[in-house]
Amino acid sequence: MSAGVVIREIDDHSFDRFWPSFQAIVRARETYAFDPDLDREAARTLWCKVPLRTYVASRNNAVLGSYYLKPNAAGPGGHVCNCGYMVTEAARGSGIATLMCEHSQKIARALGFRAMQFNAVVATNAGALRLWRRLGFAEIGRVPGGFLHPEHGFVDTFILHKQL
Repeated sequence: MSAGVVIREIDDHSFDRFWPSFQAIVRARETYAFDPDLDREAARTLWCKVPLRTYVASRNNAVLGSYYLKPNAAGPGGHVCNCGYMVTEAARGSGIATLMCEHSQKIARALGFRAMQFNAVVATNAGALRLWRRLGFAEIGRVPGGFLHPEHGFVDTFILHKQL
């Protein structure tokens, strides 16, 4: 289902179209440790302005997902990047996360990053864990009870890493 998908840097109009999905994902409290009461402008700043780059995936002007890319740390740790991905509910299971992750790795390499790290993949997010491992990310750490899931209570988070 990836035919016709375009991934490009996000603009304000695209973020506005992505906002309902962002808001739903954050309010679900299942995968992101973002404040569920973020307003649109705070979310735009967090997702689009703080990161080094933010992209949107779309097909026929329909937003399918978005991701950001930023350094994971500063100074001597600035060669490792961090990304966050969100896929709209309608596009889940269609390969959009795979496309965005592959795209992000190309962009990261072009920007001079040597590795990519995900700091807090929630243990109950089995689909993401399966995908990241399939794409070559290895578990390098585990935070016991690192995330308060609304249904499962305190669950672990994983730190995943890949050399680029």
